[in-house]
Amino acid sequence: MSSDEHRNAAHSAASDAARAAKRLVIKVGSAILCGPTDESGGAVREAWLASLAQDIVGLRKSGCEVVVVTSGAIALGRRRLGLSGALRLDEKQAASAAGQAALAQAWQEAFAPHEVAIAQILITLEDTESRRRYLNARATFRTLLGLGALPLVNENDTIATSEIRYGDNDRLAAHAAQLVESDVLIILSDIDGLYTADPRRDSAAEHIAVVDAITPEIERMAGGVNRDAGVGSGGMASKIAAAKIAGGAGCDTIIAPGLGDHPLKAMLDGGAATLFRASTTHDGARRQWIAGRLKPAGRIVIDDGAAKALQSGASLLPAGVKEITGAFSRGDAIEIVTADGRILGQGLSTYDAIDARAVAGAKSDRIEALLGYRRRPALIEKDDLILRSER
Repeated sequence: MSSDEHRNAAHSAASDAARAAKRLVIKVGSAILCGPTDESGGAVREAWLASLAQDIVGLRKSGCEVVVVTSGAIALGRRRLGLSGALRLDEKQAASAAGQAALAQAWQEAFAPHEVAIAQILITLEDTESRRRYLNARATFRTLLGLGALPLVNENDTIATSEIRYGDNDRLAAHAAQLVESDVLIILSDIDGLYTADPRRDSAAEHIAVVDAITPEIERMAGGVNRDAGVGSGGMASKIAAAKIAGGAGCDTIIAPGLGDHPLKAMLDGGAATLFRASTTHDGARRQWIAGRLKPAGRIVIDDGAAKALQSGASLLPAGVKEITGAFSRGDAIEIVTADGRILGQGLSTYDAIDARAVAGAKSDRIEALLGYRRRPALIEKDDLILRSER
């Protein structure tokens, strides 16, 4: 294979990964959305955004679900409020509040010709660190995707403080990819991927098309990673940090050039990009988290019928529950045992302990009457359940 053929084959790795994905998270930064010289001026590149919308609609038509993480609220808001220069925290939060509406409007206008509904989701670090809020957020994403909407994600800068921030939207995108169990995270950048050195300073820098593992050497190529309290340093270093987070959740990451029109189409057609392969699978990461890292806060004893259903891949319904012990909240890990004391596995509870006891042993159609409001029927969803035989 010639050097050109090898290079083309390497570049196609990113395209192949993106084309095979069933769910994508796409991150768009302020410098991409507003242009590299307008980040402080705050003007959306409307023609470019329209071209990206066409790319995303094409992906959706092929059967791929898409979530977008977008920056730009502060950049748009500061222009609306007449703010200039370095901003205080309260001014940044005010700019974010003013800019969020403009940001969502710009995206909605870009997708209006395609009759795609935009659903804005503002999250903070606590929403992905708290299991209960994590489950709530995940359920919202799943519902929106099921309804055909395009989730538009941004950090809630209006209320977030430096202590509870992701640090940058690259990390936010990585956590969003983890939350929705994305196959691939695509970070649109002003550069076409990772180089052996900064190509703006070193003409001998070589482009790297595929990274199989993020090693200290890879981090050095990106200029190092700021490890101070997890706060990103921006640029390529924050993108590598994001790829590491996403990879640990079973999600590949692609850094691709985003300034040109139809950036996704260009990458899918084999344009230069860097693919960072995931360090595990979705299933492996989730199993390790539920089965190995979470200490059970309670126990559910189930009958033989429920045990057989679980081993057949079903969710745990209240009807098969014989006893519940422990004080737990929604999202806590719960141990599941048979009537004779055999541990079957553990999973994440969709109910708190009080409500779980109220519906234990009841048929699903009785839940609303027992609780006074509608709830999803499963005490533990099958996707949140790990059996010992599967570990």
